[in-house]
Amino acid sequence: MEKESFLKRYGLLIATGVVVGAAAVLLTAQGNPANMGFCIACFLRDIAGALNFQRAGFDAEVGTGIVQYLRPEIMGLVLGAAIMAAVKKEFRPKGGSSPMVRFIIAVFVMIGALVFLGCPLRMVIRIGGGDLNAVVGLVGFVLGILIGIAFLKRGFSLQRAYKQPLGEGLVFPGAMVALVVLLAAAPAFIIFSKSGPGSQHAPWLLALAVALVVGALAQRSRLCMVGGIRDAVLFQDFRLVSAFIAIIVTVMVGNLIVGNGLTFSFTDQPVAHNEALWNLLGMVLVGWGSVLLGGCPLRQLILAGEGNTDSAVTVTGFVVGAAVAHNFNLASSATGIGAGPVALAVVCGFVVLAVISVMNLAKVEV
Repeated sequence: MEKESFLKRYGLLIATGVVVGAAAVLLTAQGNPANMGFCIACFLRDIAGALNFQRAGFDAEVGTGIVQYLRPEIMGLVLGAAIMAAVKKEFRPKGGSSPMVRFIIAVFVMIGALVFLGCPLRMVIRIGGGDLNAVVGLVGFVLGILIGIAFLKRGFSLQRAYKQPLGEGLVFPGAMVALVVLLAAAPAFIIFSKSGPGSQHAPWLLALAVALVVGALAQRSRLCMVGGIRDAVLFQDFRLVSAFIAIIVTVMVGNLIVGNGLTFSFTDQPVAHNEALWNLLGMVLVGWGSVLLGGCPLRQLILAGEGNTDSAVTVTGFVVGAAVAHNFNLASSATGIGAGPVALAVVCGFVVLAVISVMNLAKVEV
């Protein structure tokens, strides 16, 4: 009975973690940037660039920059979740839970992620790849989650969501279908990088297929990077944490299998910098904001696939945040943090999250 209970409690999450880790290694081996089999922040940033919302590293002679590409992994995650939700009769459009507040939080979560250079999912993938800077990021992520939990315990809430028409819930998945069509057609008005991380990608059909599977599994398992630590602290529930561990171990083993090697260090890590303070603070912002939003960037994509329009608004905020980060030189690179007002942006993020956290406590009336 104990064995059956363990399998029922942890089996799906561990299996999902193994699939996510294996998929990350596969996509990297097939062309994605190193330690970037999946990165919600980086991939939404690339999509923003492809749609001409940001022109990081733009070369007028070549007509492209360095982080512009319609990443099919994003579309696949959303559509995989949508298909699975429809099959399981869990596609239930709802929304109206402080959408503009969620949008603002999402902007700052994305800024924090691009200061660190990755979302929480890429953070654990980087750890599996031997990047010790991501361990510093993990410390910041946990600190941010703990701050968010302190407000949850005091009654923080963005209020309830309400049932929405079917058509409203289909808008975001429909937009993902449109992006797949644009990726396949590659019209001239879509920008595709010819150098830099944006030019490094797995074959798009493979990436889309892999992401569809991961999206479906993430929908069934409720995989969430922030939820794992939140649930462990609040409820002593370590199920989601088990998926973290499965991803890290699978990425480690996968890198050894494909011959990438495994070197634990702070230096010479791909698409990463070793400015510890900013790796820490960037992920504090991500962790805190994600608790307020009710889930990490990956979870927001999956919820948007299920018809949650608040999550769709949140993902839109991520895209805008990516554009802001690059247009104002807030995003980091392998050489260090951006040349823009990074400190000001991060401090503003903390102030905004603090105000939102306090103003949405149960006992606060305006």
